[in-house]
Amino acid sequence: MRIGYARTSTARQELASQLEALHGAECHKVFQEQISTRVKVRPELEKALALARQFKEAAPETPVIFTVHELKRLARNAAELMTLSAELQAGGIQLELLTGPLTGIYDPNGMGAMFFAVLAVAGQIERNYIREKTLEDQVTAAAKGNHGGRPKVIDDDMLTFAVSLKDKGVPVPEIAKKLVIKTGKNAGKNPSVAWLYRALAEAEEVAADDGPPLRPKPVRIRRPEDPLTPEEIDLRDRLRAQPRPNAEIRS
Repeated sequence: MRIGYARTSTARQELASQLEALHGAECHKVFQEQISTRVKVRPELEKALALARQFKEAAPETPVIFTVHELKRLARNAAELMTLSAELQAGGIQLELLTGPLTGIYDPNGMGAMFFAVLAVAGQIERNYIREKTLEDQVTAAAKGNHGGRPKVIDDDMLTFAVSLKDKGVPVPEIAKKLVIKTGKNAGKNPSVAWLYRALAEAEEVAADDGPPLRPKPVRIRRPEDPLTPEEIDLRDRLRAQPRPNAEIRS
């Protein structure tokens, strides 16, 4: 029993390719919505999960599969992904990805549990790596006087700087005071708080829906005496907490 879910963040993006793939996978019911990644509550996603739980409760022995075109249609960060993983695991519902390097069906109560844990930690590490690399590239380009892009109120350099400050917990109004418009009739002035909020929201949405695919982070060679990173500690604890399928068989 397959339940499909399709989502785009804006009306400019099309749902047709997702819907075609979901119908091709022979989903019994497909839910769809166009809703911003900034919105935490997604009504159609909740309906799809509720229906999947109802099917599983009505027929416990029948596999119920929650199917999406690709993983980024479900969650924008590791926290949301782990929340969804907990819901699927509690309901005994499997997750199916139709495209991407992780294509396949994952059972949260089997080996799929490890998949969810590893994927969440890897995704968070990768996002941090991309953010740091982007900031380094922008700083290097700015030092050479190459700012690029067409003139606009908040250019790419300013936006990268603003994102880094926001990640450190600096309030948006304070960030606006640290930025200076470089071109146009407002050159030399600070951008308005409203403009900055809009630019940060658009950057977050693009990163969630149209960002680069996950790439492996360069391997860090750790010596035995080196302390574990927070990500490694989190992954270790999650893996230790997973049930061991063979334990019941041996007993």
